[in-house]
Amino acid sequence: MGGQSISLIGTWMQRTAVSWIVFSLTHSTFMLGLTLFAGQFPTFVLSLFGGVISDRYDRYKVLLTTQIASLIQASLLTILILLNHYRIWEIICLSIILGIINAFDVPARQALVYDMVDNKEDLPNALALNSSMVNFSRIIGPALAGLILEKFGDGICFGINAISFLAVIISLLNMNLPAYLPVKHVKNILGELKEGMVYLKNTPSISLIILMLGLISLFVLPFNTLIPVYAKVIFKGTASTFGVIDALVGLGAFSAAMFLASLKSGKNLRLILAINTLIFGTGLVLFSYERNYTLALIFAAITGFGMMSQITVSNTIIQTSVTQSMRGRVISFYAMAFFGMMPIGSLLVGIISRWVGVPKTVLFEGFTALIIGLIHFYHIFKLGKLPDNHISILVLPAITE
Repeated sequence: MGGQSISLIGTWMQRTAVSWIVFSLTHSTFMLGLTLFAGQFPTFVLSLFGGVISDRYDRYKVLLTTQIASLIQASLLTILILLNHYRIWEIICLSIILGIINAFDVPARQALVYDMVDNKEDLPNALALNSSMVNFSRIIGPALAGLILEKFGDGICFGINAISFLAVIISLLNMNLPAYLPVKHVKNILGELKEGMVYLKNTPSISLIILMLGLISLFVLPFNTLIPVYAKVIFKGTASTFGVIDALVGLGAFSAAMFLASLKSGKNLRLILAINTLIFGTGLVLFSYERNYTLALIFAAITGFGMMSQITVSNTIIQTSVTQSMRGRVISFYAMAFFGMMPIGSLLVGIISRWVGVPKTVLFEGFTALIIGLIHFYHIFKLGKLPDNHISILVLPAITE
């Protein structure tokens, strides 16, 4: 947790710096969307294979390998920026490489959380700590990035991120996990991939959650792509302004994680997810046309609070209900829905915002979230006719990076 916290702060610093650099160079919302698309679409394409790899091989070694690869990618990006002769296409290419790495990193890292906890009754608490850690780093990372971008330049941001990977790598090397016991696999990789698809098809309680998360990731979560425009154009600010807005979104998400972690067992996760989806949409609607900077920050925090449940509750339901042998593969579907649909949505948002303007685009995203929230309520009504064990689940959150 300590090593990953340091690494995640660096990750959010790099994400903030990349968005700021791309928009500063191009002044194009389309290029913002394209850059995010390039970084996450490979995860969409390859995450299913990443899930199979997580189920077939030692997840610890897979995770250690992906973290070392991420360190190399961040170092190359740092060198490129420090040389000060970079082009947008070079940043996009390195973003593609990171997306490929994440396709194998996310399923292994999320599934390893389960393996790390000896007493499975403590799993929800472990997931809650993971959620808090990620969202705390989202508060610190963008704010630090904004200050460093303004005072010291972009190269320092990327350098700090590269160094931060050492913390999580050292932590992994010092972990004592149970010895890995290889399992004989009678099917090839494609056969196991098909097996995961069949399992998901036959488990509608999980597939519905993944479908709704996919819709949120495609049509709503890409609002983050347009935050640099609000900072630079609408509020006439600097990199610090961008960092503060992003940090307030993170503060709202962190508050939601703490709220969810404080809930006792037996709560209806689907109801919490539906309510927070409506909060998410309301926050975006209020933020979209707000010109008062202070009020906009408040609405950004509300947006972050509502956003948290989309990732947290979905992950918790999956982690606490999926069959152990299918864990990596099902999490890869989760990763595909979360990471994979967002870059497509970012590209779509970049195109739409050029056509109708940024505020209208964010307004549309807000109304979309409200509609998805109502869909959640509809399914709660349907599930209410089923036995209680179909609709109630131990609630404590989780989130992926």
